[in-house]
Amino acid sequence: MAVLEKIRPGGKLLGIEWDSELLKQLESKIQSSEFKNSAILINDSYANLKIIAEENDFAEADGALFDLGLSSWHLEESGRGFSFQKDEPLNMRFAPYLETPTPKQLLYGAGKSQRKQIKGNITAEQIVNQFREEELANIIKQYGEEKFSRSIAKAIVNARKKKPIKSTFELVEVIKGSVPFWYRERGGIHFATRTFQALRIAVNDELGNIESGLQQAADILKANGRLAVISFHSLEDRIVKNFFNAGSKEGKLRIITKKPIRAGLIEIEQNPRARSAKLRVAEKA
Repeated sequence: MAVLEKIRPGGKLLGIEWDSELLKQLESKIQSSEFKNSAILINDSYANLKIIAEENDFAEADGALFDLGLSSWHLEESGRGFSFQKDEPLNMRFAPYLETPTPKQLLYGAGKSQRKQIKGNITAEQIVNQFREEELANIIKQYGEEKFSRSIAKAIVNARKKKPIKSTFELVEVIKGSVPFWYRERGGIHFATRTFQALRIAVNDELGNIESGLQQAADILKANGRLAVISFHSLEDRIVKNFFNAGSKEGKLRIITKKPIRAGLIEIEQNPRARSAKLRVAEKA
């Protein structure tokens, strides 16, 4: 709503949301507001940004905003296993049907196409119960930056020999038994956080989608149009930073934020999840 307020009067917003349930909530909210004629909402991935923009007459946009964060709704209400604090099925899909990539594609990108097809049905449960130990360790290490990735992967493989790991709490117990006591009891980050992050990223090909989406956003922006990205963990922020730096060296982008903008104390008090957010902005040359 804040963006719609800023672009009035006469501005148009193209909103892209991969999760159909979240999109319905947003549609309902906007349709009952004064901005109902100012927004076009599309159920798709920003990995298809360029073709979506062309189909909806946004081929030359004034700006693009990526919010890469996981919504509170996914953690608290979706029932898809995003949170290790709720006992839910190990799903972790943002969309009902996704491509089913190979382990190699999960680690190095699923490849490029004019429009990414949203089909198949890979879930975190499938990865946990079907991937080889080495593949699991690589996913947990690369996408979760987890120092105990190998011991966690080994414990998962041993546990699933007895019975499939189907729920979040079952996975948490396996992780708990595979890391040192001090790692489990330390303050701050929960011992299962990095593994859950890694599985979610792998299921949804998040990093590959970010790289693809950023390039397409730069393509559809008009001269002096701005690209703003809010990231929430180091892997995302690294991709954004590297993309902006490469664009700057090539003379295609001008970096507006030399250092990322962080949430202030007041904002963090109002929204604790904003503490890890980083905003970077670049302008098309």
